[in-house]
Amino acid sequence: MTTDYRIGVDVGGTFTDLVAFDARSEQILLIKLPSTPHDPSNGAIDTIKELLASHPGRISQIIHASTVGTNIFLGQLGLNLPKGALVTTKGFRDVLEIGRQKRAELYNPFFQRPKPLIERHLRFVIDERIDFKGEVLKSIDEAQVRELATQIRQEGSETVAVAFLHAYANPAHEKQVHDILAQELPDTVIVASHQVDPAYREYERISTTVVNSLLIPVVSRYLENLREQLQMLSIESPLYIMQSNGGLATVETASQLPVATIESGPATGVTATAHWSRLLGIQKILSFDMGGTTAKAGVVIDGTPQTVNECEVGGAVHSGRSVKGSGYPVRYPFIDLAEVSGGGGTIAWLDPANALMVGPTSAGADPGPACYGKGGQNPTVTDVNLVMGRLNPKGLSGGSMEIYPDLAEAAIKERIADPLGISTIRAASGIVEIVNNHMMRALRLVSIERGHDPRDFAMLAFGGAGPMHAAFLSEGMGIKDIFIPPNSGVFSALGLMFADFRHDFVRSIMKETSQLDIQILETAFNDMAKEAMYMLSQEGFAPNQIILEKDLALRYLGQSYELTVSFIGNLEQAVQLFHQRHQETYGYASPKEPAEVVSAHLVARGLTQKPEFKKASLANPDPPFEALAERRMVYFEQTDWVETPIYARSKLLPGNRITGPAIIEQYDATIVIPPTWNAKVDEFSNLHLRRDG
Repeated sequence: MTTDYRIGVDVGGTFTDLVAFDARSEQILLIKLPSTPHDPSNGAIDTIKELLASHPGRISQIIHASTVGTNIFLGQLGLNLPKGALVTTKGFRDVLEIGRQKRAELYNPFFQRPKPLIERHLRFVIDERIDFKGEVLKSIDEAQVRELATQIRQEGSETVAVAFLHAYANPAHEKQVHDILAQELPDTVIVASHQVDPAYREYERISTTVVNSLLIPVVSRYLENLREQLQMLSIESPLYIMQSNGGLATVETASQLPVATIESGPATGVTATAHWSRLLGIQKILSFDMGGTTAKAGVVIDGTPQTVNECEVGGAVHSGRSVKGSGYPVRYPFIDLAEVSGGGGTIAWLDPANALMVGPTSAGADPGPACYGKGGQNPTVTDVNLVMGRLNPKGLSGGSMEIYPDLAEAAIKERIADPLGISTIRAASGIVEIVNNHMMRALRLVSIERGHDPRDFAMLAFGGAGPMHAAFLSEGMGIKDIFIPPNSGVFSALGLMFADFRHDFVRSIMKETSQLDIQILETAFNDMAKEAMYMLSQEGFAPNQIILEKDLALRYLGQSYELTVSFIGNLEQAVQLFHQRHQETYGYASPKEPAEVVSAHLVARGLTQKPEFKKASLANPDPPFEALAERRMVYFEQTDWVETPIYARSKLLPGNRITGPAIIEQYDATIVIPPTWNAKVDEFSNLHLRRDG
């Protein structure tokens, strides 16, 4: 019988990971290859070729995650955004430049705002007006629209974003102009704001629409190229795309709504963490993913990833925080993540004052760390872990990838240790301490700064480098329990197997709760539900495979921003939840103040089949003799050099216990158990680390 694979491919900055699941045998296969930064699709295809060469079979489904959208804005793919145009209401031509007048660097007199994505001469206006109630004050002159179409054609614009004032209340004018432009410019991408972001705040709505319109040609070409390469391999299976909200979409949906996939890569790890938290019955868990380029932290509570409704693409990041005003706002549900420069390829360097710095520059996949022997001269976090004995000097990926400890030591000595007049190991220890502090900032950002006490959480650590640093970070955060899943190095790719289809819908309400007729909410939710059921039915889901979740965005009357709470048909209960959420988030609530419903949100999920993980019976606490691979000297700050047992994770059995210090190696990751820590293998083959005492 032919093996039938469902596969997930996650393209990272340094490595591309593939997970293949055979439902018949319940076997999981892993492939990890260097990424191809200038064309990420090549790395994805390479992993599929590797799978079929080593394990022939039929591929029934492919789920893909990448950061193509955000990397374009960061200039990392060598691609240019297409030439775009904007059509907006007369008097609002310069909204993209005015923005919110936020200064990303308040005390920098030389700071310059990001260049508008559409030049001023390509921003056109129409003399129309709809008020905030949705009432038409001035109608569209069709002749003026056709005249604009001629100008847009002459300018050679590939895309047009249509965004009128108060279109969230009444999109009639946008629909009218969209249809005319589509007739006049049949080869041009036309996107209206009500199709992308039908909510109030004109700057964010216009920015989101513009970003989406500019990404459509690039992302659609990328996905079409990926499809063509799959067809060349005689693979005709469905291709699905991971979204930033943790749900899946078809290629067609992702091509028309690329803003939904901007952060699809990082979202996969938190999606996997959510599934794992439900599997283990853990209510509060911190997701920690350290790969080759960055480290990312997220929060899962009651099996649900925490989300935000806006981010800035192409902007700066400081200590895990997005620097407001440095990028381009995109309003769409995103899994809440803090990301810092803290991967295995992050470079250590000295500033002009000889202060030791780590990041933000990364060696990436090419040339990679010095120890890869591909020409890299700068010391990286991977080089440091190798010199400290934490990585196997014989090679990575089970020995299949040769590395060179002498090159790592030389890079640290020449670039860091000698200029500072210290030993190589002292320099290495300092680099690890700095990068660990960077990564703790990300964990604090999604926990403490969101009103959560990290001591109430467990940590799920994964990524190629996450399990090496998890215990040291937990000590600094007061976290008592760490879980390291099987296949932790490709756990994000495994998360693609756990994702459901998801579509998000929003309707503007803008009414005080005391004056809001519940029928208005019911009508809004019914309209969104009809649209959601139709979309998911077209994607092959039966009614019993669809879940609809209703939310309301509320704020106190006069506030600028809102909080989202669940809505189960009772408005008073939703208001009480809002007061509670406000207290948890900001430290106070004002129940006597009037509340306002800003918008109604509907999340529609199409439930997919997921791999099942069965509990295993527990074996003897003592690891089998064959699990001990060797002993080698490993450096720990508390104890200096210590002869440390090295275990092969594949030989450990559920129920086995290990006392630190110890190193556990597997194909895709290395786990470090420091002194004063211990580990046990649970029924699902997770490594459960706890600190003594």
